[in-house]
Amino acid sequence: MLTKLLVLISLAGAASTVLAQARPTATRTADLQVGGGFTTADSDYLPNRINGGAAYFDYDFIHNLGIEGEFHFVKDGGGSDVYEKTYEIGARYHRNYGRFSPYLKGMYGRGVFNFPAFPGYRHANLAYNLFAVGGGVDYRILKHLNARADFEYQRWLSFPQSGLTPSLLTFGAAYHF
Repeated sequence: MLTKLLVLISLAGAASTVLAQARPTATRTADLQVGGGFTTADSDYLPNRINGGAAYFDYDFIHNLGIEGEFHFVKDGGGSDVYEKTYEIGARYHRNYGRFSPYLKGMYGRGVFNFPAFPGYRHANLAYNLFAVGGGVDYRILKHLNARADFEYQRWLSFPQSGLTPSLLTFGAAYHF
């Protein structure tokens, strides 16, 4: 009888161990998304807007802080062969509000400008350093898919005359890992 009682107590004690939940073995320390989109720009070199595409990545290594890298290529569709190509990287700060994640960014990079050809001259293709500030919002459509609306203001350094200060608007989507 005592043996049966000991077995019964042992089984009752083991039941709580069997039904216990596992402790987390890891926590997510980084967050990555990679995407692309359509960009329209007010170049301030031409009177009309110029359009093109963009690619970007966001890598958040601290809860709300990370880095962003971007590539933009916008070209005049009016036949002038003017285009702007930029490569940028910088800091990004964001907050999450349900499905919405608004963010601010400050970036540094390099821009390539293709000047129009003049009679008797070839195209000039020159590169300049630039600073950019901006912000936008990511909207989580699905677990691994975000939509983005982004605004960016650039200041190209050492650009002839009074400088180049394009403003860009990008609409895109990203895969969230």
